[in-house]
Order: sequence, then C-alpha cells, then structure tokens
Amino acid sequence: MKSLVFYCLIILFSCTSCKQSEKENNAVIPASNQLEFSSFGAKITKENAMSSQQMFAKFENMHFGDTARVKFSATIKELCTKKGCWMKLPLGATAETMVRFKDYGFFIPLDAQGKDVIVAGKAFVKVTSVEELRHYAQDAGKSVAEIAKITSVKKEFSFEASGVLLKVK
Repeated sequence: MKSLVFYCLIILFSCTSCKQSEKENNAVIPASNQLEFSSFGAKITKENAMSSQQMFAKFENMHFGDTARVKFSATIKELCTKKGCWMKLPLGATAETMVRFKDYGFFIPLDAQGKDVIVAGKAFVKVTSVEELRHYAQDAGKSVAEIAKITSVKKEFSFEASGVLLKVK
C-alpha cells in the first residue's frame, strides 16, 4: 500500500513539474515573433488583398442586389465609439464603405481609428434609411445639429466582414 502511494506521489510531482516548465517556456516571447496584425472574426491572411481604389472600381460596377466575396485593405476613417461594432473605410478620394461584422460576432478596438486593416467578406450595394443613418451618426459621436441634418436615404457601398486583420505595428 505504501509503495502505491509512493508511486502516485512520484507521478503527481512529475506532471506538476512538466506543466511548470511549459509555462516558463511560454512566458517569454522574443520580439521577432510578435504579430504584425491582430485578428478578429474568421482567420484570414493578408495575401492577395485588393487596394481600396481597386475595391472602389469593383463597387462602381455593382448594382442593387449584387454581392461579391472580396478582401481589401484600407485605413479606418471612422468607427463606432460605443462598441467598435462598425467602421467606415475610404474607397479612393471621395467614397467610403460601411463595414459591419458578420452576425455581430466580433468587434474592433475603440482606439483603432486611423489604423490599417485588411477585411475579407461580402461587398454589396444598399440603400440606408434616414433612421439608420441617424443611429450611426449618434454612435460616431456627432452633434444633435449634425444628426438633424440627415433627412434623406443614402445609396451606400456596404461590406459584411467575416474576418479583419488590424495592423499593430
């Protein structure tokens, strides 16, 4: 009986010491292994991403009801300041796309404005109601006067992102 207890203690100490050394090995991550991007939603890669200008050209050739599965890069122009549940990305000099996240399943950090991103998902053209436009303006921290100026629907280039890479460097 004593030998059984002795062997159990030896096994217990072995397992505990292995786990401790694993933790110690993972505690220090060299700078060379740090990530260039933070990933949100589905795992995507940065390879083969279109530019925002190329995405604008694709949007211009789309009609209501059309959809396209694409990946493109841009710099965040504006984002939801309450949750990080949407962002606006510029498309060339004059247009932009409203990006929402698939199934409301993930958000981006509230301090991400001005950072570079790569988004992958579904692009489409839609008409946004006055009520929805006012809601987004409120989320973005616009003044009551600015919100009151929103009086007509807007044709928008929209994007439902299934995955996002946010540049950290």
